[in-house]
Formats: sequence, C-alpha cells, structure tokens
Amino acid sequence: MGKVTGFLEIDREQPTRRDKAERIKDWFEIYEPFPEEKQRDQSARCMDCGVPFCHTGCPVNNLIPDWNDLAYNGRWQSAIRRLHATNNFPEFTGRICPAPCEAACVLGINAPAVSIKVIERSIVERAWDEGWIHPEPPEFNTGKRVAVIGSGPAGLAAAQQLRRAGHSVTVYEKNDRIGGLLRYGIPNFKLEKHVLDRRLNQMRAEGVTFLTNAHVGGNVPVDTLTGHYDAILLAGGAEQPRDLKIEGRELKGIHFAMEFLPQQNRRNEGDTVDPSTAILATGKRVLIIGGGDTGADCLGTSHRQGAKSVHQIEIMPKPPETRAGSTPWPLWPLQLRTESAHEEGGIRDWAINSLKFTGDENGNVKQVHMCRVGPPPKFEPVCDSEFTHDVDLVLLAMGFLGPVKNGMIEQLGVALDQRGNVSTNSEYMTSVDGIFAAGDMRRGQSLVVWAISEGRKAAAAVDRYLATKQPVAAPLRHAHV
Repeated sequence: MGKVTGFLEIDREQPTRRDKAERIKDWFEIYEPFPEEKQRDQSARCMDCGVPFCHTGCPVNNLIPDWNDLAYNGRWQSAIRRLHATNNFPEFTGRICPAPCEAACVLGINAPAVSIKVIERSIVERAWDEGWIHPEPPEFNTGKRVAVIGSGPAGLAAAQQLRRAGHSVTVYEKNDRIGGLLRYGIPNFKLEKHVLDRRLNQMRAEGVTFLTNAHVGGNVPVDTLTGHYDAILLAGGAEQPRDLKIEGRELKGIHFAMEFLPQQNRRNEGDTVDPSTAILATGKRVLIIGGGDTGADCLGTSHRQGAKSVHQIEIMPKPPETRAGSTPWPLWPLQLRTESAHEEGGIRDWAINSLKFTGDENGNVKQVHMCRVGPPPKFEPVCDSEFTHDVDLVLLAMGFLGPVKNGMIEQLGVALDQRGNVSTNSEYMTSVDGIFAAGDMRRGQSLVVWAISEGRKAAAAVDRYLATKQPVAAPLRHAHV
C-alpha cells in the first residue's frame, strides 16, 4: 500500500479532455497529458483492500493493487511487468475499456473509485516511452502450428500467448489490415492506430505471421487449413448486426453502424473511399438508433464529419443518474453514462420505438415515424405519442446477433449454442476436435477486455491440447492469399 491515508487526502482526478470545439476538427485522441505527479497521487488512493474486488471486476483479473503501489513508489518498470502478467495490451484497455474494475472498487462504496484505468494507461505509456516493451520470442519452438482466424483483440492476445509458448502461429484476417474491431470499428479519437501498429510490430518480431485479405471460408477454403495446422482458433467476432425490419428499411440512407464507421477509419489510414458507396454525415440530419458504445462512436464521428444535426435514440428507458438499486456494488452499475461524444453535441432521447421510414421520390429516406413506449419487456406504445423526425441519414447501432454463420462456420460444421454463438466446452474446444473458439464469436458481443481475457484463456487451452499431439506434416496450400 503506497500511502496509508491516500484515499482520505486525495480526490479522484482524471486527465482533462481537449476543448470540444477544437477536438471535433480532428481525429486525434481527446485527452490532454496527465502529469506524473498526478499519476502517482491517483495510485496513492488505492487502499490495498483485504479483498480487492477490482480483481474480479476486471475480466483479465489485473493485479491492480500491486501495480498501483509500484506506480506510487515510482517503480514503473516493475509496474509494467506486473501489468503485462495478466494483460497483453493494457494500452488498448487503458483507452477504451469502460473499467468494470472501477465499478467494483471498494473505495467506490462511499467515495469516487480509484482512477484505475488512468493508472493502467500511464504505466504502459511510460513503458513504451522508456523502451521497456520489446519483443519476447520463445526460447524454443515446439514444431506445432496454430491458425488464428481473426485479428481482433481475442485473436491477437491468443496469437501472442501461443507464439511465446513456442508454437508457430499464423493469423488470418479477411480485411486488408490487421486489427479487426480495433482497426476498423473503434474511431481514431478513442484509439489512434499507431498504438495498435507498435504492438503488431512487436508481435511480428516475436515471430507471429499475419496474412491479410485472407477470408477463411471465402478465398481461403477451410480444408486448406484443417490438414495443415495442429489446432485452429476461431476469433472472428460477432459481426452479424441486429437489423430494424420495419417498413421503408430498403430506402437509401439507412446503414448499419459498421458500414459507416470503417469507412472513416479507412480515410484516416489514407485510403480513398469510392464516392458511389461513401457514407458521410456532412451537412446531414443524422439519426442514430441505439444508445450503446457503437452509437456513441457514430455520434462522435458524425460531429467530426460536420453533420447538420445529430439525434440518438434508444428503446430502453433513461437510466438513473447514479447507480440503480438493482445493480448494487460491486456489480456493473445501471446508470446514465455520458461519453465524450455526448459532450460534443447532439440530442439523446430514450423510450422511443421506430415504426417506419418514409422517403422522397428518389428513394432517399426523409422521415422516421416513431412513438414513445413503456418499460421493458413489453415496450407498449404510449397512447397518442406518435411523431415524425426528419432525417437524411439513419445509422443502426442496435448491437449484434453473434457471428456470421455462412462461410467458415458452416464449412467447419461446428455446433452453435442457443444464442447462435460457437459452442465450446470448458477447454474452449468446439464440437470439432482441434478447433477452438474465443472472444465475441464464442460469448457474443462484449468488451475488448473480455476478448483479451478469452484469447488468453483459449491460448492456454490450445497449448494444453498441443502438448498431447504429434505435429502434422501436411503442406499449406493457399499461395493465392
């Protein structure tokens, strides 16, 4: 415990966000630098509880009191070793995780929780600046080969763990760049891509092989993999979006969030988006349907593209301003959350259901017909509450329904669970021997920190499996990739 009375003497503090009028003019991350003195002060607030519930609040079981103490005492190099013991990519979670660890912080029972996420990011960024993070290739090679399908956080975490265990690891990514959701789902103002690239460079130096434009089940038939690799890990995410199947859905100008967001990330990478398929909020009246993180990402992106106006609606009732009684500590609290994008503008509204879309003579969406609804689970319409809203662009950000079934999953013949996700046993193995699954593909739409946790656990399971197997010797046959 760094400072016995720290939590009594020091208030919670977070880095300052850049002025909203300035930050919506660029795509850089929104936070100002946080001085070392304040980093150490925030670490001093950790109480080193007898039972540190932050451990269980964190899906990767970060050893939070340990590295809080080390940071407070200026032992930053020891702190990054402790942080890396449970988390391959703290620079990702330190930026985009909603911090369930803070919701479970014991100090949070009657005071503002410890700024765990800020301390995590401070440790890892100092480690990068000081050159303490470097490739860690294995001391020996096992001769076993593993294919990881998908290069999002689950796939990357698993690939790094498996390579460090001495296995030959090849990561297959259907897109033209590595990173999955981190690359093409999360806007740059939350995660600049050089943060991802430096970690990928580390993994390449460790011996991980990355193949892009390699769509397993598409241009890479699954039977070219099953005879070559000793194990296959499916980490392709939950990419099937929830649709809004109402009248007028076919009108132009209605798009899924994950059609809209990747285009801007590609522009930020220097790519040219085909004007005939470009989705832009510039000068438009935008309606975002869905109140979660993806909706907030659409909101921030719309601001930066210069939307005329932005409204965000949600069918659920407005959450309470503080922790709801139904989610007592240390549970993840039901309460209203204001993201940086909400500070930048736009109007939010709750308990609204969309009834139909109507358009103009050219087939462009122009109005959304809506009504107010009662509480879940029935969401009964409120009498005489129907109204219309003028729009030029509608973005559907209502979550995801699990992995895409056609293609790889169908070809592999792996069993699905009742929710439509890939079913596994306790060792992360699917119904097909030697094929494993992790991340959103296995558990459904979730957080990046859960994906990292899943990737690490699945990698450990694959490693145990490979210890019982002789390596295969079949050549690999997809030179077209």
